[in-house]
Amino acid sequence: MGSLVFLIPIALLLGAAALGAFLWSLKSGQYEDLDGAAERILIDDEEGEGWRESDPDLRDRGAPR
Repeated sequence: MGSLVFLIPIALLLGAAALGAFLWSLKSGQYEDLDGAAERILIDDEEGEGWRESDPDLRDRGAPR
């Protein structure tokens, strides 16, 4: 029973911190463009425009293909 004196305030503080982080993310616009990120992954790049093909230094270092 004595440990609840410490655990309940810690749980309340963690919950308040999580709520504060969520409200900050809403204010800063983290959820503004949810569809854009989902659609950008589906757009194909032109062949040969990737960073691995265009940067010879990365090719020489054995970057994964």
